[in-house]
Amino acid sequence: MSSHREAPEISKDPVADSTDVYAFVSPDRPDTVTLIANYIPLQSPAGGPNFYEFGDDVLYKIHISNAGKSQSDLAFGFRFHTKFTTPDSFLYNTGPITSLNSPNWNSKQFYTVTRWDHSGHRVIASNLACPPCNVGVASTPNYEANLGAPAVHDIGNGIKVFAGQRAEQFYVDLGAIFDLGDLRPFQHLNAFHKMADAHGVNATNRLNVHTIAIQIPISQVTRPGHHTIGVWTSAERQRARISNGEGAGHKHHGPFTQVSRLGNPLFNEVIVPIGAKDRWNRLAPQWDNQFAKYVAHPELAKLLPVLYPGVFPHLAGLNASGKARADLQAILLTGIPAGIVPHFSNFTGPVPADMLRLNTKIKPSHKPNVLGVLGGDLAGFPNGRRIVDDVVSIELRAIAGLTVPLVDPKYKPDAAAGALTDGLTGSSVKNGPLSHFPYMGVPYDGFHNP
Repeated sequence: MSSHREAPEISKDPVADSTDVYAFVSPDRPDTVTLIANYIPLQSPAGGPNFYEFGDDVLYKIHISNAGKSQSDLAFGFRFHTKFTTPDSFLYNTGPITSLNSPNWNSKQFYTVTRWDHSGHRVIASNLACPPCNVGVASTPNYEANLGAPAVHDIGNGIKVFAGQRAEQFYVDLGAIFDLGDLRPFQHLNAFHKMADAHGVNATNRLNVHTIAIQIPISQVTRPGHHTIGVWTSAERQRARISNGEGAGHKHHGPFTQVSRLGNPLFNEVIVPIGAKDRWNRLAPQWDNQFAKYVAHPELAKLLPVLYPGVFPHLAGLNASGKARADLQAILLTGIPAGIVPHFSNFTGPVPADMLRLNTKIKPSHKPNVLGVLGGDLAGFPNGRRIVDDVVSIELRAIAGLTVPLVDPKYKPDAAAGALTDGLTGSSVKNGPLSHFPYMGVPYDGFHNP
């Protein structure tokens, strides 16, 4: 959902499919920002014998825009390579894996970190070890102490990096949302399925993802006098793949070209129409003006009064008026200008672009409200995105009209707009987030997979 199987082409290429992006001021190191890009969606923990791993043929990037033009002014690229310890064995491991250099671990991954900016690019770290997947209690005992924590690398200049399997932290009732928006807490009102209301079901619980995380001093990602940055991730592949035949493998040739990207959660799934999703994935955010009409007149806003008859009369009237949704355009495409939300702005400039926008001057909250800015917590989404933020409820309520008064004080949202939810909070995630980098929870193991 956020962004799990969000477009036709990339759903067939999971190692290049970004699932979620997070950007927040680090709660335990508030002079730094943490940027997280997750890939390979909906991983079953019991995914052997060929457990999940990053693509050796994919260039993963985390981009930062800090000059107000919605362009990539700074990027960190990650390239992976796999080494087999025992290539004659079919096993992922031939005994317990108790360290990152264990000879029992057959399929090891390592990576290089490259920094891109306007002066060019340079490698800033190489041959960094990923942790193995969390196979089970016999294969990966004491997983976090032995394997997860040691895979956090300090690469100098105050920068930390991590790349490897983590527990999925995004919570969403996929089964309900894509079943004609049949939100379980309100299903007695749904036009196509009237049943007693029920709790939401977290479709991503007990699943894993692969995380790329980097923690960087704020001073290294912002420009003097400017505190807000735009953040997104992308995956690139070389343009040609040639099979050598006769079991000899294949080679990749040519320049890299983008095959996926992700900024704001749910943008490609819920905003961009299916016929444009693949094109959106191939473009940089600076070209998103061509998709702005879908933000100004979102299809889901038109569907809500149909799916829930009589529940959204004010939203239906707003739809009928033809007025553009300036509130959503600000939240998703430009950032919120000063003077709209008291003591807050994350405006990045007039160029419309799908990016997370993080005002790095706003300190972390000691008691985060999962509704972020809607809940009065200026350190949360859409000011960047924290792991705990309930982005499904936030975006459902915004699309339903709750944020329209920010730009049109005369508009009165429907009562239901302030209550919309899929019925889930972070408590539905069994292995919740850590209090320290890389913050993503300990991955679920295959042995205890229900």
